[in-house]
Amino acid sequence: MKYLKYIAIILIGNVIISCSDFLEPEPSSSITTDNYYTTAAELETGLMGVYAAIQGINSSDKDENHGVQWEFYVTEMRTDNTSTKSPDSEDASDAGQLESMDVLPTNNFVGNYYTSYFQVIYRANVILENIGVVEDADRALEIEAEAKFLRAFAYFNLVRLFGDLPLVDRVISPAETDIQFTRVETSLIYDLIVSDLKTAVSGLGDSYKTRASVNAAKGLLAKVYLSLETPDYVNAQLLCEEIINTNKYSLQSNYYNVFYSELNSEIIFAIGYNSSVQDNSQIFSAEWMNAVGHTSGVNYATTDVVAAIDTYGGTRIENTYRKDPLTVLSGGTIRYQVAKYFPDGASGGSDGQTFTGLPQLAGNDWIVLRYSDILLMRAEAILAGATETTSSSAIDSYMEVRKRAGFTAATDRPSKLTKEALLIERRVEFAFENQRLFDLIRFGAAQATLSAFATANNFTFTATDLLLPIPQNEINLSNGLMEQNPGYN
Repeated sequence: MKYLKYIAIILIGNVIISCSDFLEPEPSSSITTDNYYTTAAELETGLMGVYAAIQGINSSDKDENHGVQWEFYVTEMRTDNTSTKSPDSEDASDAGQLESMDVLPTNNFVGNYYTSYFQVIYRANVILENIGVVEDADRALEIEAEAKFLRAFAYFNLVRLFGDLPLVDRVISPAETDIQFTRVETSLIYDLIVSDLKTAVSGLGDSYKTRASVNAAKGLLAKVYLSLETPDYVNAQLLCEEIINTNKYSLQSNYYNVFYSELNSEIIFAIGYNSSVQDNSQIFSAEWMNAVGHTSGVNYATTDVVAAIDTYGGTRIENTYRKDPLTVLSGGTIRYQVAKYFPDGASGGSDGQTFTGLPQLAGNDWIVLRYSDILLMRAEAILAGATETTSSSAIDSYMEVRKRAGFTAATDRPSKLTKEALLIERRVEFAFENQRLFDLIRFGAAQATLSAFATANNFTFTATDLLLPIPQNEINLSNGLMEQNPGYN
């Protein structure tokens, strides 16, 4: 972790504010950890720097930490859901590795995501290190809960992608290379995640959607329980039902509004962005368009997922993907664009370029957790790893999501819910939301599904491809302390 050796400041100048749903006052400048955190107000300002690390830098510069903005490369693009438009082009070569499941340890997107999320962990640890400046005991508990939620969020994403990781649960010195570069077992990382989220559940309120909340912590913990090597289905179900029973959340009647009516009733936790200003906006939605971002289009829907959406998507189809207008107009091979994240909700125009303002400065929030996920996780928890269930509660939750897509209880309610049907529903409900890879792994379907997809597309897939390589730069910096994942040596 190079930043642990060289970073002496917390970069909070690029904090991103979404609507009025964020912490005040706004942070400014870069301030050293040695002299900054002397009051609770200063610590709260620093807490926003943790969110800034998740939001990432709106830039096409590969040396910048992009946080969640480049997450689709290391998640969705490694599945049967998306691909890059021109995998052999110079700009897209690293993306092409991810699409073809032939990833090198030097892959820029892999390295960027790894360092971005360890930056989140680092900043959260700095906050936790300075809790003592808060004199109000209740406020100190709230700040601790929020910082631990963010640390758990970062570690949960990392452990599912990389497996065993360095366990860094405090601020460490550059000399502590044994901690920086020694990977511990995945189970120990999950122990920290669960502990952090339990603290978050006990200490957070429910006032925010683009900041941590008690229900975001419960929802994330439910997903963690479902992701454990030995899943805790009982507690996952209880947490989902606690969220449902708050009556605080509901499905949007129009699927379009989930993505373009921000902070709506379905959103539990989202990463917030505002348009037009470089430091407050995002670039990922522009990158998915033709000739708008710095590439010719990435994260395109595969024909495989299009077929699934056409069959099972119902009314979600038109708001999930569309035919790429440039390939239609040119008479070329038809490609399909993601339709959930046109910059700022614009239609995309005939060629993907007619927007109000610059599409590279889009303000679309990135949704991490929404109510339909809670409903389907509840069904998954009740299913408890079985191939099917006749539980009316599981079927009710499943059908609540299906009804929004235009299906009816009279004609479409099953007498039993199968594991396969639930996985299909998650695929079409959350297409292009970076969930497919983790769903396949959690359902035990990744090996068969991705092997078949690889064979059909002349890719090579093995079980070791389910984990990404540890970035080569980290291996080099460790001077032999850090071991590479199997299959990448």
